[in-house]
Amino acid sequence: MSHDGLGPRAVMRSVTFLTATVLAVPLLAACGSDDEAGKPLAAQDIATAGRARVADGGTLHWAVDDVPETFNSFQADADAATNRVAQAVLPAMYRLDAAGRPRRDADYLESAKVVDTEPKQVVLYRLDQQAVWSDGREIGAADFAAQWRALSGKDSAYWTARNAGYDRIEKVERGRNDLEVRVTFARPYADWRSLFSPLYPKDVMGTPDAFNDGARRKLKVTAGPFALQKVDRKAKTVTLARNPRWWGRPAKLSEIVLTAVPREDRASALAAGKLDLAEVDPADARRIETAAKGSAGADASAPGAAEGTGAARKSGKSEHSGKADPSEESGTTDDEQQPDDEQQPDEKKTDGDKTDDDKKTDGDQKTDGDKSDGEKKSDDGDSDEESADGKASRAAAAKDASRDLEVRRSLEPAYTQLALNGSEGPLADERVRRAVARALDRKELAKLVLRPLGLPAEPVGSHLALSGQAAYADNSGALGGQDTAEARALLGDAGWVPGGRVDEEKTEKAAGGEGEKSDRGAKSSSSPKAGKKDDSDGDDEGTYIVGEDDKGRRASAGDGKDQRSGHDGRHLAQDGRPWVGRELSQGGMAGAYAPKGTAAPAGSASGVLAKDGKALNLRFVLPSGEGSETLRAVAERISSMLVKVGIRTQITKVSEASYFKDHIASGQYDLALYSWPASAFPATDARPIYAKPVPAADGSLTVEQNYTRVGTDQVDQLFDRAVATLDEDEARDLLRKADSRIWAAAGSIPLYQRPQLVAARKDLVNAGAFGFGTPVYEDMGFLKKGAVRDAASPSQK
Repeated sequence: MSHDGLGPRAVMRSVTFLTATVLAVPLLAACGSDDEAGKPLAAQDIATAGRARVADGGTLHWAVDDVPETFNSFQADADAATNRVAQAVLPAMYRLDAAGRPRRDADYLESAKVVDTEPKQVVLYRLDQQAVWSDGREIGAADFAAQWRALSGKDSAYWTARNAGYDRIEKVERGRNDLEVRVTFARPYADWRSLFSPLYPKDVMGTPDAFNDGARRKLKVTAGPFALQKVDRKAKTVTLARNPRWWGRPAKLSEIVLTAVPREDRASALAAGKLDLAEVDPADARRIETAAKGSAGADASAPGAAEGTGAARKSGKSEHSGKADPSEESGTTDDEQQPDDEQQPDEKKTDGDKTDDDKKTDGDQKTDGDKSDGEKKSDDGDSDEESADGKASRAAAAKDASRDLEVRRSLEPAYTQLALNGSEGPLADERVRRAVARALDRKELAKLVLRPLGLPAEPVGSHLALSGQAAYADNSGALGGQDTAEARALLGDAGWVPGGRVDEEKTEKAAGGEGEKSDRGAKSSSSPKAGKKDDSDGDDEGTYIVGEDDKGRRASAGDGKDQRSGHDGRHLAQDGRPWVGRELSQGGMAGAYAPKGTAAPAGSASGVLAKDGKALNLRFVLPSGEGSETLRAVAERISSMLVKVGIRTQITKVSEASYFKDHIASGQYDLALYSWPASAFPATDARPIYAKPVPAADGSLTVEQNYTRVGTDQVDQLFDRAVATLDEDEARDLLRKADSRIWAAAGSIPLYQRPQLVAARKDLVNAGAFGFGTPVYEDMGFLKKGAVRDAASPSQK
């Protein structure tokens, strides 16, 4: 969904007869009051302080992933940094509050309301009389009209990424005076508040050439508390400076410097004083917090790794926490199930019990044999060039700097889901998809990721909104909770029976051609779906099957070798790309991080489920790389849950570069994990994700962003009705009904809201983990000497 500048998202489906019939009762429950929306699960953590306590001046150094390729938020390659700049320098008629709901921005807009509904909807905007562009021209109807024409979709010369809402406008004109703008809609549009945010000057939107190229590398004319002062692509910085023509509350900071810093380098940049604010990984967050408490040093191995954050050191321990997972009875080891603080003190590993990773990382120390040539050389060279006292001095300085930092935490306005590809294979049958969903303990999966980070571990109950947003209601009852017996019954009803005939295949394959052998002798292969060799560039662990039968146990018994291997990787879920987290240390879960033939977990369903000579084996595609640990840990747990109902998973790791484009978007998977941002305008933004795929003339499917390829006419109709009604209560209820039907179709299963960890200088206020809310850039700054911030924020508790 597209708020906050995030680009395209994905999910898909294929309808079967069950969807319509199972919904009669749940749909009634989906209708209800705004009370069902609840509150955000986690508050903003931004160290609030009144403006009187904030010093005037100063420069904020804020980490971003990349210097934007474009400053035009409506182009396909716009990213999160594009959006950050736009928020600080451009008008927005509406911004999001801490609960993810749109609120009028009084700096630009005195009022906005629907003044006519018949014969057509008319919205009247009254602009603030002081609102001017940085060149001195008043913001007015000409700017609104230029943006409408550029984004209406009527002129293909404009290279726009989206036109939702603008295509419903009939005309834009001046009102009774220059401060009024009248927008007339050809068709009613419920989400009219989503339009003209951000608003670009007519200089950018007025012609195709200006739109396509004029705002890619610069923004000459702005109208926010800050202006775009300088872009240094060599230094990888974007500098925003106070806007002298800003009419609102003056910005406290003199400058904001957005600096592209890789996540793995952010902790050191923070300690060195090169950054003041940066999203960080859990391992770095723990070290920062330990240093802030004056501890001798931080434990480098966080109990869990948040999605999309930096690489944590491997220690043979997972991010699991809380009570032991139900899969423990399936042979999961203690290390896999218990966090650091729940390990029994007398349960120490001997060298014979340790995995390779355990031995390598004991005490977080490397032996000379483990070190690379470069590391050895660095060690030798340091002794010549720098004394021991010099090293100690530098380390102490970095530690002292870390004591001035803290970690602010919340939940992002995004959720991670399990996607089920309903276009072909077993998952084309809705009963099998529902069986997969009923096998999952979503609460346990949320605990796995969020509880080690001190965040609320509640599963997400809606595809279309998150807790606190107006459209939110927990509609998961339309599908039902975890129920092993019901999952097995659904599979039986679909014809999948234990002990059925299985035709022998020449080889077990995953996507792509024959893989290569791993360095521990485990054969790696790919699935017939892709039809090409897996392109993981050496990072692919190949394919392994969770839930193999006893012939694997006999084959591997007595081997005595640890056949596990692993690599790291990271990938973000922005602009249509999947969000993935960090990989946990491998090992512990029987049959999970193991080559083909490893014994199935104890307690798994007896006998292979089969139908028409084929075993029920789902291809679970995951990204490889250092940023994928959390997704792979979640996949392990999901696989062990599926084994209990007789579903085997064939886990294939592919390169992060190919994960989304070559596998998710092209439908080369059965199961996958990725995330979508939540939207304040789901009737507009969520429809492409859940729209029923439409056959094209050449026989292919037009799927928009519905990469599960599961959809129904009923869902499409509910979206169409929701976006066309101007009754907010009716729109909300229609969306909740649509969500119930999406749950019942079981094309995607929301799991948990994504964590947000931000390291910040302790004296930096009104900035940090923003959660749903749009940052208030003019209030950010550093505390005056002797001033204190507001009562304890979540980061101080």
